[in-house]
Amino acid sequence: MEPISLETATPLAPIIPEIAISEPTVVANSTLSPSVLRKNAIRISLRASTVDGVFTSIYLTIVTGVLLSNFLVELNASPVIIGMLSSIPMLVNLIQPFGAYLSERTTSRFRFSILTNVSARILWLFLPIGIAALSFGYINSQQLIVLTLVIILLINMLQGLGHPSWMSWMAALVPRQIRGRYFGLRNSAFSLTVLTFIPIAGLVVSKWPGGTLQGYAVLVVFGTLSGLIGLGCQYFQVDVNPQMQHASVLGSLVKNAISGDTDNSSQTTDTQPETIENTTDSIPDSSAIKGILNNSNFLMSLLYFSFQMFAINLSTPYFPLYMLNNLHLDVSVVALYASFQGAANLVMLTFWGKLSDKIGNRSILILMGIVLTLIPLFWLAIDVSFFGIWLWLPLLHMLLGGIWAAIDLCNNNMQLAIAPVKQQSLYFGVIAAVTGVCGALGTTIGGLIAQNPSLGGLPAAFVVSFVFRIGAVVPLLFVQEARKNSLTEVIQTLWIFRKQIVEN
Repeated sequence: MEPISLETATPLAPIIPEIAISEPTVVANSTLSPSVLRKNAIRISLRASTVDGVFTSIYLTIVTGVLLSNFLVELNASPVIIGMLSSIPMLVNLIQPFGAYLSERTTSRFRFSILTNVSARILWLFLPIGIAALSFGYINSQQLIVLTLVIILLINMLQGLGHPSWMSWMAALVPRQIRGRYFGLRNSAFSLTVLTFIPIAGLVVSKWPGGTLQGYAVLVVFGTLSGLIGLGCQYFQVDVNPQMQHASVLGSLVKNAISGDTDNSSQTTDTQPETIENTTDSIPDSSAIKGILNNSNFLMSLLYFSFQMFAINLSTPYFPLYMLNNLHLDVSVVALYASFQGAANLVMLTFWGKLSDKIGNRSILILMGIVLTLIPLFWLAIDVSFFGIWLWLPLLHMLLGGIWAAIDLCNNNMQLAIAPVKQQSLYFGVIAAVTGVCGALGTTIGGLIAQNPSLGGLPAAFVVSFVFRIGAVVPLLFVQEARKNSLTEVIQTLWIFRKQIVEN
């Protein structure tokens, strides 16, 4: 993999023709113009990132969500332990600003991603070893629960170090004008994989001859291998050197690289980091902190992200527990519901991606945020009747799939838009750290309410979540988006989209 030099102080799409890439196997044997070669490199990078998302979705389907929750339920874990599955990853997000600090002092986004994520995903192999030890009587179920939580803690610490760098990498590679469409496509591939794989995984766990624990151990091994293959796809993405990305002198260097031949371009790429590193290191870190504190729009969006994470995690981590414990559903049925949610997510992602490119992200987030407030109340209306299990629950999961398709996509796009290009990883790290603490706090409080019958149990946690979700929408009303549309324009655009859907 060879590095790429980027200047991202202005919208990315017009700058793609100015990217200097040294790809010896392509440039040396091609008569195409440098501009075409650079565009092809970006196109290949985005395709590689999409394939990475597919393999990573298999990995995440196994080591998170309903399958991991069912694994702990089989070990007789309490609701607080189930809540810790969500609170640990969010709490460990506190380490992300430190990860951003480290990544900005490296010379390769790719190498930093491999270092952090490969180490993290390999750690999952200790869980099948622990399950085998339980089967042979070397440890008990409570010790295996502790081992699982320790593994999750270490994995999320490593992933927390690498996430801000990955966000900055994608922000540099994906042109601003197509981010909605691209991430909609990437997330669609993600959702299609989940839709196909999770019912199969649920059946494997439920029907495995050696029992559900052994079946899950086999899936963890398979998921880890899939996750490592996904990371291998990042080799085909154009690498970004953070030192060159932030240097003020980069514009002239890029022009010199474009005007020179391929050998000179390679030499420029190799020698620039040493010169530019001194420039970036001379910038005091306190200036970045002051920039964050003085950015009122960023602080308001941070309040929205934090309040939303707190409100959602009061109840969302306990939806699978509600189905497994309160409704006594089999894990294969719960996995089937998850596939319904993935199907709805897949269908709606492309629509939300195109719509966000037209009207912006804020309007969609306000609309879906209002609908999201009602979800905990819908859960309270579910009973164990035939219609409740085979009609209302599938419909509820499909509604969730459509809502989260919009919220995940637009939240991601809004983060990319509001974070200044300079020290972008630091802004991403701050968002992840603050929202992580708020999400972990919400999960912990929700778990305590769910575990205590005198406080009302799970139904009470759902009601509290409903109240806080209403308040989470308020800060979003004050967030300013670069591309702001009036209410009339939003309604007109939605009407046009409706006509197109009807006609098609």
